Amino acid sequence: MKKIVALVLVLAMLFTSVACGKKDEDANVIKIGGIGPTTGPAAIYGVATQYGAQIAVEEINALGGIQFELNWQDDEHDAEKAVNAYNTLMDWGMDILVGTTTTNPSIAVSTEAYEDRIFMFTPSASSPKVTEGKDNVFQMCFTDPSQGVRSAQYIIEKGLGTKVAIIYNNADAYSAGIYEGFKAEAEKNGVEIVSVTTFTDDTATDFTAQLNDAKTNGADFVFLPIYYTPASLILAQAKSIDYAPVFCGVDGMDGILTLEGFDAALAEDVMLLTPFSADAQEEPVQDFVKKYEKLAGEKPNQFAADAYDCVYAIYNAIQKNGIKPGMKAEEMCDKLIETFTSADFSYTGLTGSNMTWQANGEVDKAPKGYVIKNGAYVEL
Repeated sequence: MKKIVALVLVLAMLFTSVACGKKDEDANVIKIGGIGPTTGPAAIYGVATQYGAQIAVEEINALGGIQFELNWQDDEHDAEKAVNAYNTLMDWGMDILVGTTTTNPSIAVSTEAYEDRIFMFTPSASSPKVTEGKDNVFQMCFTDPSQGVRSAQYIIEKGLGTKVAIIYNNADAYSAGIYEGFKAEAEKNGVEIVSVTTFTDDTATDFTAQLNDAKTNGADFVFLPIYYTPASLILAQAKSIDYAPVFCGVDGMDGILTLEGFDAALAEDVMLLTPFSADAQEEPVQDFVKKYEKLAGEKPNQFAADAYDCVYAIYNAIQKNGIKPGMKAEEMCDKLIETFTSADFSYTGLTGSNMTWQANGEVDKAPKGYVIKNGAYVEL
């Protein structure tokens, strides 16, 4: 009997030792969850954000002190799967969320994060609906209306088109939001919009009708507030009907040059508004590009840089506000909200200098315009 009791006590001590060791280990780590499409048609965005966040985490951990652990989940650019991914991360013990990557999944997940009081920092979901009414949700990228307004202002300032056509996805919050901002700013400043046509994900294969409408109405400038996949088809089909206006996209266009099977010559002189270019010569950019190319085998796009900046901005805020590993996620959330919205906090990274955040989660930073020349982005 004594031997049995002794054995039980030994086993109990071993179990307690293992459990305490696990707890002690976890107490030194802040768990960063990530969500984005790493498979499916939008995988270029999710893979980019995953790798960008991973590089930042590795750099921060190499500094010593507070350590980050990154757990990335695939949502396939699907809102329901994004919520499932979020729940998986919550079961894992997530403290802070970097994600999700695309807009509709982010809208769905932001509701969950708000209820759970998890600090959510999306690299690239740009709809105001992501943060609307949620004090704990922040954005690293421009909002959709801001992109639209900035694009219209640029066109007006540079006198790039006298007759403008717009082709957008009316079933996508990202695309529709940019369109609305662009249209309002353009009309306010007397820009003549001669053609507005739409499509949905189900019809994003044949753009002949949209292009013919723009061409028939004499549009010399076509604004594309859409992702790079339909944009690549539009550029190819425009050539097939001998239509060569100036095409202008936004940050969703980033990635078109690495699209498999796409003729990069079709994108020559295409313009886009994006806060990051892998071809920029600044040392921090080139250091990031080298690490990304080693990891992914290709140049990073803006989404990768946005995710990298998300992780570092969180790290800087943690250093400033005294967050410690082992705190409850709700407490971390409150401290991060307070820091990001304070007047004395700013962050300079790959996608902007002296970035600050409003109480509604929107970032304030200056955009950059680029034009594609010889298969590379050239800053305007």
